[in-house]
Amino acid sequence: MSTVKITDESFEKDVLQADKPVLVDFWAEWCGPCKQIAPALEQIAEELGEHVTIAKLNIEESPTTPSRYGVRGIPTMMLFKGGQMASMKVGAMPKQKILEWLNEAGVQPA
Repeated sequence: MSTVKITDESFEKDVLQADKPVLVDFWAEWCGPCKQIAPALEQIAEELGEHVTIAKLNIEESPTTPSRYGVRGIPTMMLFKGGQMASMKVGAMPKQKILEWLNEAGVQPA
């Protein structure tokens, strides 16, 4: 499974009503660090797709959701579980650190 593009309009259905955890990557086209982590997020989506959805929200195309959740810098990654934001990380980090963060938050292969 690859990453999923979400918008302000689809956020409620795709994230808050999802039946599994969703990692939302708040990003923008002009953001260098966002582009750095994109391949890692694609790989994680492939590897852990049955356990977590990796969603990408472009803050310029969908500005309402980032402001609702207080996104100040990008990339910001938020993990949602059961309709609630469970954990957040700001800034680029290597794939292994993202996996460790997901693991600590309880997202891991069975």
